[in-house]
Amino acid sequence: MLVDDHPVVREGYRRLLERRPGYRVVAEAENAADAYRAYRETSPDVVIMDLSLPGPGGLEAVRHIRQWDRNARILVFTMHQAAAFALKAFEAGAAGYVTKSSAPDELMGAVEQVARGRRAMSGDIAREIAAERLSNRASPLEDLAPREIEILRMVASGMPAEDIAEALCLSLKTVQNYHYQIKAKLGARTDAHLVWLAIAAGLLRNDEPG
Repeated sequence: MLVDDHPVVREGYRRLLERRPGYRVVAEAENAADAYRAYRETSPDVVIMDLSLPGPGGLEAVRHIRQWDRNARILVFTMHQAAAFALKAFEAGAAGYVTKSSAPDELMGAVEQVARGRRAMSGDIAREIAAERLSNRASPLEDLAPREIEILRMVASGMPAEDIAEALCLSLKTVQNYHYQIKAKLGARTDAHLVWLAIAAGLLRNDEPG
């Protein structure tokens, strides 16, 4: 199953995959809610998941699918090259993480590894994680859970708390509590500071209002 909000990108993935014997795309989705529904309907062997989706993002989609099926095999394929993103994706339940700057063969190799029940990551992410660990430099996002990362991104993109609650099927009070906890963990005094931190961490896409 392919999850990306750009149809042209999904078509490229489809052509790359279906040129290989034994691969067939059984479903596509452009947002987290559609991804969850399509997964339940088709039970794909592997999901290729972008992180930058409209509304709830890929981290939320990974977490939601894995809550429903603990054996789901999800490969994140994203533009985000920070070690923090990869670590949060694995924490949410992803089995692999490949950046979009990787060669097609590296993506296909990761798909094969994930299909076999193994973990996989592109070389650039493996090096980034190693460098972060060796230098003992910690991302400000490290203490946030995957759902907190998702809510931070949505807050920073300008979504009202009521819309976040509806998108994530949470109560308004729960979203407000998350908002407070995120501020406390990041040491942010204002929402403007939260936006600055989200931009610095690369949480926002160029087409999001931020």
